[in-house]
This record gives sequence, structure tokens and C-alpha cells, in this order.
Amino acid sequence: MEQDKAIIIRPSREGDVDAMLAIYRRHIRRGVEDGVDDNDTPQPDDLRDRRKNLKNRRFPHVVAVVGEKVVGYAYVVLFRKRPAYRYTVKHSIYVHHDHVGQGVGSLLMRGLIDACAAAGFRQMIGYIDADNAASLALHKRFGFTRVGLLPGVAYRYGHWADSVMVQRSLGSGSTTPPPPPALSTR
Repeated sequence: MEQDKAIIIRPSREGDVDAMLAIYRRHIRRGVEDGVDDNDTPQPDDLRDRRKNLKNRRFPHVVAVVGEKVVGYAYVVLFRKRPAYRYTVKHSIYVHHDHVGQGVGSLLMRGLIDACAAAGFRQMIGYIDADNAASLALHKRFGFTRVGLLPGVAYRYGHWADSVMVQRSLGSGSTTPPPPPALSTR
């Protein structure tokens, strides 16, 4: 990492899309998500549309920057589409390969947790490759609990891989009911 430059977490911007896409494609080609056909990876317009849709629906979508360089990004989507699950999100975090092990993932995780709690979400879910010890340790440090194992759900590097499902509460979690719905002003 560049000396004397802090890692800043901020909401993503339109101009960040190309850097986010480059990080994602590297994860697809060389990361734990290897084995995905590169033709299936999103194109810049796909990522722009996804980012815009998430932001319009007020789902946190953040980047880590050093100076002006995007070195990681994170976002959430609904865990399930049915209304009963509207307080639960599933997250994704991607760190630029040159910045792994430098605290970027921790800062993105903290920023995402804080933004999700502030937005009123109550639970956060993650799926982690069972062989990704660094990610499993990161999630444990942030209070995630292992709630499930999905054996043999991914095929990569010539063998079947397991995924670990983790979960943590946000805000008051499931200890109190959510606020009543806002009254319509129509």
C-alpha cells in the first residue's frame, strides 16, 4: 500500500465501476470463485445497473480507496425476496489482490455492518468458501457465527468445495420487533 495514505471507506460512485469490475474479474479468474466462465462475469453496464439499483433501494454499496484508487468494495442484497425477510441482508466483500492482508477487508466489513445497522437491517448473512481461512477468521472477529455448512455446492480447481454459512445480528437483532411501517401519505 502507498505509504502515508489512509484507507477510506465511502459510498461507491459511478466512476468506481471499472475498478470494481477489475477486482471482481480477478477473483473470478484466480480467487476462490475460480471456475466461473469469464463470459458470465458482469460487463461494466451490468455492474453500473446493479450498483444503481442497490443504491436506489438504499442498500449499502461501499468502496475502500487509497488516494483515488479503489482497493476493495462491499455491498449487500436481500437475503430472500419475500417481505418477511426484508430485515435480513446477504453481503459480499472483494479486496484488490495487491491489498489483501492490509486491513481493507476489516474496514469494508466495519463500514458495511455500520451502514446496514443504520439502515435498519437486523441480520447479516454470508457464504464463505470453507477453504478460505482468512475470510472465516475475519467474520469470526466481527461476531459472525457459523450457522451452516453446504457440502459440495461449488466445483472449482477440479474438485467439489463446501461453503460455510455465517450470520450476525445488527442493531437490536431479533430481540425487539421492527418499527411499525410508515403511514402512507397518498
